[in-house]
Amino acid sequence: MTDLATCYIGVDVGLTASKAAAFDAEGREVGVVHARTPRTTTTAHRHDVDMPGLAGTVITLLGRLAAELAAGGYVPAGIGVAAHGNGLYPVDADLRPVGPAIASSDSRARHIVDAIPPEAARALAAETGSIPWAAQPAVLLRWLHDHDPGAYAATRWALSCKDWVTSQLTGRPSADFSDASAFGMVALDTRRYTPTALELVGLPAGDLDRFPALRESGEVVAGLSARVAELTGLPEGLPVIAGCMDCVAATLGAGGREPGDVTIIVGTWAINGVVVPARVPAPGVTLSALMPDSRTMLAMEVAPTSAANLEWLASACAPHGQVGGVPAAELLREAAEVGPGADGLLFLPFVNGAPEHPAASGTFLGLSGLHRRGHLTRAVIEGVAQYHRVQLDRVLASGAAVGDRPWRLAGGGARSEVWAQVFADVLGRPVRRQLTSELGARGVASLLPAALGHADAPWSISDSDDLCVRPGPGREAYVRQGQAFDRCLAGMSAAWSEVERYRSTEFEPAPVQPATAGA
Repeated sequence: MTDLATCYIGVDVGLTASKAAAFDAEGREVGVVHARTPRTTTTAHRHDVDMPGLAGTVITLLGRLAAELAAGGYVPAGIGVAAHGNGLYPVDADLRPVGPAIASSDSRARHIVDAIPPEAARALAAETGSIPWAAQPAVLLRWLHDHDPGAYAATRWALSCKDWVTSQLTGRPSADFSDASAFGMVALDTRRYTPTALELVGLPAGDLDRFPALRESGEVVAGLSARVAELTGLPEGLPVIAGCMDCVAATLGAGGREPGDVTIIVGTWAINGVVVPARVPAPGVTLSALMPDSRTMLAMEVAPTSAANLEWLASACAPHGQVGGVPAAELLREAAEVGPGADGLLFLPFVNGAPEHPAASGTFLGLSGLHRRGHLTRAVIEGVAQYHRVQLDRVLASGAAVGDRPWRLAGGGARSEVWAQVFADVLGRPVRRQLTSELGARGVASLLPAALGHADAPWSISDSDDLCVRPGPGREAYVRQGQAFDRCLAGMSAAWSEVERYRSTEFEPAPVQPATAGA
């Protein structure tokens, strides 16, 4: 078998969908399979994940992909997993779940973060590059301590999503620097776990022992277990690396590697990151994650405020009770027929809330009898782009140095020509569309050749000029819209808080009592 038949498998587990993809020695996609990510409970504030269901989904995907690769003559050389960062996937000493996982979009523990003194939060950010927020593992571990002490006591390993999946492939607990640093749990000067995040929420420093030893993202954890090999048809012992956080993986997949590279990912979460030197003090952003190149890290502003809003609209436009929704491509075609500004309609893209706006909800402003579905779609994609701008402005104001290269645009905003133009106009910057379908899987798979001693050179990415979108005639309209957007955003807090009180009193279902370990 020649080197051309060798391939590398990347798994990308998102909050909405899970993917497994394979790439050849040049980084070209040679196979991909998808499935919905299983969830158990979702209310306005509680987002649980079915851990056995998730592991089963990934194993099924790997079996389907293995069959495709065998039919195409490809031989897998290794596997890497990327997944959403933060959240909490608690397991016992035998790597069995002690209850449902808590997703990174969960906000049930907001009150714990609100009790942290501001100066202590700033100290954590200075030490680790990440501020405390509701879905960090330390915060959620404290929530478990308070609300399900049996599960807290049974938790031997506090894992991230990708570490849970990796443990089920190998039978070994693991952790990597990208996820752990984004937790706010790695001191940037020592590159070791720090107890600060635990101490801020009143947990003992000894709880650091619940977190697996840190590894480089490309370090091999173990080989594929016999059980998973039998279930998937992949070879037993196939190397599995530690992997990385999906924000880092998608940035790598889009080609963002050099200091100053800006990557905008329009996915379930808005990811707005710039590669910066990994040093103290870190830029004053919400989240920083160490890159596989240990000299750099990704300084980010993130929130669940991006393409999930368009997914909501697609579902909302379908008849009541219908499974699925209107195709997003159909909505985007209608949006293209509406001019910049959506005839005065504004949308604040918070259907999933936002860490920095705890009570926020998705909000249309300026609705009139003139507006139709195309206007709604146009307002949604413009609102998403405007909030990416707000977050990117924070990144730029944080001290992160930005290069003069076009900013990379990936995800749903890149695949749509009309949405990419909206982004260029709103940001006032050229954006280069990255059209590779599975950037997260590609990014984590790109670590495998060097990890396995096959090659050191990064996979190439498409930097074609015909994929570069520059600001156009709509730029002036979007400057004025941005000013109105910012003023409306600043004035919504009281209204959102009132709606939140009404919703939680009248409509929020009573929380299900968490199951204790062994129940």
